[in-house]
Amino acid sequence: MGLNKEAIKIGFAYVGIVVGAGFSTGQEVKQFFSDFGLWSYIGVIISGVILSFIGRQCAKIGVAFDAQNHESTLSYVFGKNFSKIFDYILVFFLFGIAVTMIAGAGSTLHQSYGVPIWLGSLAMTIVIYLSLIMDFNKIVRALGIVTPFLIVMVVIIAAVYLFKGDIPLNQVNNNVPSPSIWKGIGMGTLYGGLAFAVGFSTIVVIGGDASKRGVAGRGALLGGIIYTVLLALINFALQSEYPHVSEASIPTITLANDVHPILGIILSVIMLAVMYNTILGLLYSFAARFTEPYSKKYHIFIVIMCIVAYLCTFVGFEVLVNKLYKIMGVVGLAIVIAVIIKYVIRKRQDEDHIA
Repeated sequence: MGLNKEAIKIGFAYVGIVVGAGFSTGQEVKQFFSDFGLWSYIGVIISGVILSFIGRQCAKIGVAFDAQNHESTLSYVFGKNFSKIFDYILVFFLFGIAVTMIAGAGSTLHQSYGVPIWLGSLAMTIVIYLSLIMDFNKIVRALGIVTPFLIVMVVIIAAVYLFKGDIPLNQVNNNVPSPSIWKGIGMGTLYGGLAFAVGFSTIVVIGGDASKRGVAGRGALLGGIIYTVLLALINFALQSEYPHVSEASIPTITLANDVHPILGIILSVIMLAVMYNTILGLLYSFAARFTEPYSKKYHIFIVIMCIVAYLCTFVGFEVLVNKLYKIMGVVGLAIVIAVIIKYVIRKRQDEDHIA
């Protein structure tokens, strides 16, 4: 793949933003994949292809436009008129998902350590504000630094349940509620759209900050591959203990605690770091869309933005997830389809030019 340090950094940052709170907790994975049995692995592959190939294309577009936000990329993909519509739709939902993650951090701190939800959400908001003051190179490093730890934890949990799981792979379809190929494909595709929509603005901006198109593309491709492997491993672990985790609000913590309580504590810390990654990437992209990063207007904007985000968390974590995620998946798939169409058109134009 010809990876260098910059490409690896981009790949880890990409994974850091797309995994999100629901991915690390296992809740999203259970709802979008595990419930549909072995057919869900088709969905895993589809979701991985979306993150890998489309993420690669968007990172390269970001380099071409020297992007500081997603506006130029949307304009290139959709044209000037339609891009404005998708711009505001995407901005609205990205902010909503960031709010959801802040609420999720409050819920995680409450469930794991007994911290009041409002205080946990406030603490995360303050940490995010302080991080947004840093320059973007430091933000990219912050996004990527936790990813190796998440990879290690997911591999450990999956390896343990490969041997101690109550449900063998060939019995999975008998122990889940909806072992359906069409649901596996459909929900996997929708989740790919959701994950891509969450990472789209950030991978474009990371691409705009990269030294070369090839480096940005390889980094995004690496991130997509890592994401696919992690998704498959978490799905496998959940399915191997499905009756035990089906009603758990944070299934991966349940699995980790069953291995050893210390493992559960370590995973909860990593989950909070992953939530931090997602919130930071989304809110930076949101602020960069409306202001020049690190200008006076930017600093005023992020203060207001963080206050509004915190106040919105009082709606509640579960309510926010239920209302936003599937709609966001549809928005992401619309962007995916537009990128593919643009890619095909450009390839044909290149071929005609050579001929």
